[in-house]
Amino acid sequence: MESRTISHEEEMARAAELPQADARELIDIARLEIAVKDMYRAVAREEADELHFEIGRPVAERLGYAPEILDRVPAPALASFAGVGHHFDLARLQPGERVLDLGSGSGTDAFFAAVQVGAKGSVVGVDFTDEQLQKARRVAAEHRFTNVRFEAAWIEELPFEDASFDVVVSNGVINLSPAKHIVFEEAARVLRPGGRLALSDIVSSWALKERTRRKVDLWAACIAGAIPRQTYLAEIEAAGLTLRETHVNDYRFVSERARGACATYGVGSVSLLAS
Repeated sequence: MESRTISHEEEMARAAELPQADARELIDIARLEIAVKDMYRAVAREEADELHFEIGRPVAERLGYAPEILDRVPAPALASFAGVGHHFDLARLQPGERVLDLGSGSGTDAFFAAVQVGAKGSVVGVDFTDEQLQKARRVAAEHRFTNVRFEAAWIEELPFEDASFDVVVSNGVINLSPAKHIVFEEAARVLRPGGRLALSDIVSSWALKERTRRKVDLWAACIAGAIPRQTYLAEIEAAGLTLRETHVNDYRFVSERARGACATYGVGSVSLLAS
């Protein structure tokens, strides 16, 4: 058979036809888990030179986190902040509420939420990177955050009963999952009726090419796992939730490779509220 070069337009059209929310047959799941854990071990150790993105308090402040609440978040956790947006203005947490943080990392968002829900509320953070969990647990104990706990879990398989939480939050994590529709179904399952999902994440304007989506290192960098914004929002609604608000964040990748991919596919950060 005669071979021919595939044009950029043809390749983009093919990419648009690929199932975006479920990439389990596209990528080696075991390799992806290793790459993600390696990346976020570096985050826990605050090794910014190894990353495609910025970490720490300056990023949180630029994204819109209230400084007066950040002042109450333990500094060691905040030094490993790797979020991509701000959604607590959408979450509107109230004293006494039960909150679940998907992909809690070293704990910044969990501690931020704990300050807002107070002693009568509770926050559970889940993550699968040992170093992140160890750091978050140590910080919680040292700073006496008794209304926060951290558990080892996969966000596609949450170890909680139905209707266990008033609010589910997440920051820059769901794009890392090759089965985003399952994550949204799990979030909807553990929310009480009328509960709220508030999150920030990385999405794209256009479908990524298959060859880009197969690059494990770009998945771990929060790029190759991005799916088109409309697909992302549709998957949330397919899980039984209703979108209430969305906004775009001023988020910036720092490596040249990451910025190039962002420019090609219109990759950026959004925050949203659904219930």
